[in-house]
Amino acid sequence: MRNLMIFAAALAVMGTFMANVADKMSSDQAQAKAIAQAKNVNAFAAMQPQTTGYAGGRSVEIARDSRGHFQADARIGGQRVDFMVDTGASVIALNESSAARIGVRPSPRDYTSNVSTANGTIKGARTRLAEVNVGGLVVRDVDAMVLPDEALSENLLGLSYLSKLKRFEFAGGKLVLEQ
Repeated sequence: MRNLMIFAAALAVMGTFMANVADKMSSDQAQAKAIAQAKNVNAFAAMQPQTTGYAGGRSVEIARDSRGHFQADARIGGQRVDFMVDTGASVIALNESSAARIGVRPSPRDYTSNVSTANGTIKGARTRLAEVNVGGLVVRDVDAMVLPDEALSENLLGLSYLSKLKRFEFAGGKLVLEQ
């Protein structure tokens, strides 16, 4: 219960922090959008993770979306799943619709974990994902939580994935993930 309360508080703090960062960085975002339009690149492609290799491993750079959030396109069980990167989330959080698409269908009795959200406390179902791939950065055996669709509009890529990477940081106006 204590961990869930810490998780909820961290989500609230991170949301506020990310909103402030987005406000401060809006001019960078406008400039990036203008550059993308000038190069005749569609906005969706410009927001996709860019994978680069180097002698020590691989890294992925994720640009901000129009709201100032970092959106990642992942593959789980061969299925594409969209995530908002959330360093304040303890685990990956999936809504029921996305979980069902990747073959995770908790029964009603599996919803035993209390999760505090901005909309109140709800029940979530713990699960484990065999493999999560973000731009070629593959992490295996990842803890996750399934929440009702009405409680979670966007899937969250949390620390159960991020903490298994070599590093993740905000650098040069982008989120950098490294394995």
